Amino acid sequence: MLDGSQRNLTPAVQAPVFPGTPNEFITVLAHFHRAEIARMAGWRDRIDRTSNWAITVVAALLSVSLSTPTAHHGVLLFAMLLVLLLLVIEARRYRFFDVYRNRVRRMERNYFAQVFAPVPDTSDDWVRALGEDLRRPLFLIDLPRAMARRLRRNYCWMFLILLLAWLVKTTTTNPPENSVQMRLVQSFGEWLSNAAIGPIPGWIVMLVVAAFYSWVVVASLRRPESQGEMAFGDVHV
Repeated sequence: MLDGSQRNLTPAVQAPVFPGTPNEFITVLAHFHRAEIARMAGWRDRIDRTSNWAITVVAALLSVSLSTPTAHHGVLLFAMLLVLLLLVIEARRYRFFDVYRNRVRRMERNYFAQVFAPVPDTSDDWVRALGEDLRRPLFLIDLPRAMARRLRRNYCWMFLILLLAWLVKTTTTNPPENSVQMRLVQSFGEWLSNAAIGPIPGWIVMLVVAAFYSWVVVASLRRPESQGEMAFGDVHV
């Protein structure tokens, strides 16, 4: 138990001070805008790192696979799997980036744009929407959409390069009398034989590759009905 003198020494909890004038509100908004840009830039840097890792993986495994005629084409399939894993990681990071990007764009579109080029009939609903977003942050896009967006920007080209290299490896073979000289396969059956991986038949490998690249094409070409700022021609990531 605390006596009266000790209770008097206990610091009182003070309520936060809110901006009471337009100048104070502008100051708070400027600092908040700067902080959200910093958070957005941090997640953007993490996105770029994942893309750099994917490019490094593609370059390294392409070098391993194409440097010698005896290298197995399974190295390229392994590269596709690694790049897919990095795509999932980058899509998750992009979802966080998109939250902070939306806050920054909301302030720039509704406040700063009005400062430099005011337009009539504007409302202050964006302030309430921003406050609700701060109270209960939610992702704006799901993981499949984020993956499709990053696939269109960067990863579709990496997967295309890996597919071309895989086709080169599986459609060429080494003659028995010369392990260095390469020639094209002479039949579809020989191509199936080259595509096999250990006990897995070549037709199963081809079916999996075809299904995977069908998804890549569909996800890369599909456009959502409403993209807003993500429409073609707008500045976006």
